[in-house]
Amino acid sequence: MTARPRPAGRPDSVQPGQRRAGLDRRLAGLLLSIAGVAVLMGSITAEALHPGPYTTHTDTLSHLGASEPPDAVVVQPSAAVFDGTMLASGALILLGALFAHRAMRRTEVTVPTGLLGLGVLGVGVFPLTTPGMHTLFAMVAFVAGGAAMVLSARTTPTPFRQLWTGLGVVSLAAIALGVVALDWGSVAELGEGGIERWNSYPIVLWLVAFGSSLLTAGSAPDPR
Repeated sequence: MTARPRPAGRPDSVQPGQRRAGLDRRLAGLLLSIAGVAVLMGSITAEALHPGPYTTHTDTLSHLGASEPPDAVVVQPSAAVFDGTMLASGALILLGALFAHRAMRRTEVTVPTGLLGLGVLGVGVFPLTTPGMHTLFAMVAFVAGGAAMVLSARTTPTPFRQLWTGLGVVSLAAIALGVVALDWGSVAELGEGGIERWNSYPIVLWLVAFGSSLLTAGSAPDPR
């Protein structure tokens, strides 16, 4: 009995390397998506549990963990929820960046994504009671997250390419304005808390969207 010929164009098998890359890509997507959802829901929960006074105009997300010295105040359970969320999400982003690098080999995307995870993790380790270290890690997260959005756009087709580029530009512009023009016009009207959220929430949305794209892409090659 002769073997039935395979249909034309059908691959004989999936190579182990392709299968491994596809699994790594899906793991990266899952971890990054979970991290984005965790940051969003953890922040909402910490805000809801904060007894106040707390406003999104005056207070940053970091104020959920503590206020600044010399009269630092740590309010529970908001602080525990926020710090725990940052620790868990930072670890998830770092792992996601590792798996994404194994799958994609695109350091221009995976390095800033890893730095984003490191920054988020550091925000959880060093709350505002240690303002120097906290500010350092927060700035790493803010800048690296915006850069990761812009650079990741190169790996995706339209319309995600334009969407992530736009979100990244908005995020980077917001953190720049928050640093150099906090008392200027519309920035002052938004307040420190408002302009920070214009930086951080696009990053959170990107984590979920980029993670979802990795989940659905499987082992498809990246556009170059």
